[in-house]
Amino acid sequence: MGTTFRVVLYAPDAATAKAAADAAFARVAALDECMSDYKPTSELMQLCKAFATEVGEPRKVSADLFLVLSRAGDLSKRSEGAFDATVGPVVQLWRHARRTQELPDPKEFAAARAKVGYEKVRLDPAKQTVQLATPGMQLDLGGIAKGYAADEALKVLKEKFGIASALVAAAGDIACGDPPPGKDHWAVDIAPIAKSQRPRTLHLANAAVSTSGDLEQFVVINGVRYSHVLDPRTGLGLTGRRSVTVVAPNGTTADSMTKAVSVLPPERALELVEATPGAAAYVVVLDADEKPVATASKRFPKFAGTE
Repeated sequence: MGTTFRVVLYAPDAATAKAAADAAFARVAALDECMSDYKPTSELMQLCKAFATEVGEPRKVSADLFLVLSRAGDLSKRSEGAFDATVGPVVQLWRHARRTQELPDPKEFAAARAKVGYEKVRLDPAKQTVQLATPGMQLDLGGIAKGYAADEALKVLKEKFGIASALVAAAGDIACGDPPPGKDHWAVDIAPIAKSQRPRTLHLANAAVSTSGDLEQFVVINGVRYSHVLDPRTGLGLTGRRSVTVVAPNGTTADSMTKAVSVLPPERALELVEATPGAAAYVVVLDADEKPVATASKRFPKFAGTE
């Protein structure tokens, strides 16, 4: 999935800890083989390949892939397309743009955008099948799969080894189980977006957090700074400096919602967060003077620590 996973756990002995960690990493590796868009052999890429030149018959997929595509589709509808797993063709152009520091070719860009649209993914829950309605569509689960993998790693630790006190981190996506022994929370830091901003520490237990922004992943073309986070509705990388943190009951929700909150206007983004049970958001935007301006949802203070 293009990132490093880290597991922190509390076990009765070293042998159990190693066996549990190995099993958690094995589950992540299996999901990487299923959902990575970096691997042509992944189930996700094989699904796209099946619809590369024509709209064929619906294709049966694994329970994991179907569940993640369903969750992605649900958020796409709720966010009115601000999150969209069909943005793959445009993502590929922007990956090239970051390497060459040149904007995508207008004709290629238009062709890629024509293949984007969450409503073009047809899911049949009864048969567990997927059909892509436009030839050449490419799905990109980079905005949701890491959170799901973190959730599943925690699930393996708890269900197979009885380990509830654990944390799984995948870069900016962190899923927390029960807190460490003798404590009532995990302390998770949010990286500041500007030197003048103090780091924020969250107190989490049986919750997940995801942070997305352009602090490290961006490209400057013709004097304009474009984030690696794209607006699926325009196909363009976001401009302006911002950092979005979402806390949610699970990593799948937190991971995907950071992308939607990043794209939506602030008022609409907070409406989406408030309408999601157990979710909270903290958004920091740099103004014209490079000063951070923070906005928090109503539930965010309950997660904000003081250490």
